[in-house]
Amino acid sequence: MRKYIYLTVLAVFAFVGVASAQQFPNVEVENQKGATISTRTLVDGKTPFIVTFWDTTCKPCVKELDALAENMPDWLEEANFRVIAVSVDDSRSSARAKSLAAGRGWTAELTMLYDKNQNFKRALNVSLTPTVFVFDKTGKMVYTHTGYTPGGEYELFKKVKALK
Repeated sequence: MRKYIYLTVLAVFAFVGVASAQQFPNVEVENQKGATISTRTLVDGKTPFIVTFWDTTCKPCVKELDALAENMPDWLEEANFRVIAVSVDDSRSSARAKSLAAGRGWTAELTMLYDKNQNFKRALNVSLTPTVFVFDKTGKMVYTHTGYTPGGEYELFKKVKALK
């Protein structure tokens, strides 16, 4: 009897875990202008999107964001999607993150967000940077990857392009 109760409890927790994983997190972050926004507003029901988590001390993150920003104009001719770059730098270093993003020209091509309290990072169980997610237009996660190697941005584009 104990075995059945244990299995039932385990099944309920598994179901709750899967159900909560299907919902796009709803936490507050700051945009490039300093306004607080809800992450739920990123899901517009029209376009798929990439969410990449980065920080100022992560060299692979900077390389990945440079590659994404460089390719965005050409990619947008083939597919309609967005890239949201989320800095996980804390409040002491978020000004440096904003300055780095503006200085490298990322703000022109990418939507920059700042997760100073790392609530969004925790909501998506991000432990390392860079970590990248691809979401469909409804906010359902379809791909995730940790780390960056040159050329990895093309794999992301393939995933987004397949979501037309």
